[in-house]
Amino acid sequence: MNSIRTITVEGLWTNNPAMVQLLGLCPLLAVSNTFSSALGLGLTTLAVLTFSNLFISLFRGMLHDSIRLPAQIMVIASFVTLADILLQYWFFDLHQRIGLFVALIVTNCTLLGRATSFASRNAIGYATLDGFMMGCGFLGVLLLMGTVREIIGMGTLFSNMQLLLGESGYNLELRFRESGFLLLVLPPGAFLTLGCVIALKNRLSA
Repeated sequence: MNSIRTITVEGLWTNNPAMVQLLGLCPLLAVSNTFSSALGLGLTTLAVLTFSNLFISLFRGMLHDSIRLPAQIMVIASFVTLADILLQYWFFDLHQRIGLFVALIVTNCTLLGRATSFASRNAIGYATLDGFMMGCGFLGVLLLMGTVREIIGMGTLFSNMQLLLGESGYNLELRFRESGFLLLVLPPGAFLTLGCVIALKNRLSA
């Protein structure tokens, strides 16, 4: 039976889309080399997932089974397009870095999976909460990986935060050393970091 506590725990931990379901790994691995990029994509995915679940649940009783899946894809694609346009308008420099992966959110199995398995079968409140918590779970893993990879790989933290916060973001950068372990910011480092995160999660769960 669905409850606020069950949905929250599943989204953040027991059914986390990145650590358990292993969905949406392409943007997760590609954008998590810095905290700022991870935060930008994570918040965008969170917003798209939450509003997609809300609207899919809202119209669930009006859709025939034969058009349900195409309709769900159209809803998700619409919110992804809106997010992409708003990101270009308000955070153009950030969009230059993560824009490709924002566009790919529409193919993210996390969104389509939750739309099919949960949002289309549950009330609006539960569906919206599920989307929000699944998005928070995905965002949390992105931020954890972005933090680890930036500190170890570049020797900094919160670099390029001006892409999100404007001029005030320049004052947030922390520098621990002049150089880091370059492998961590390269694609192999993303796989190594994610593997360690999943192993740690499984260890804590056990």
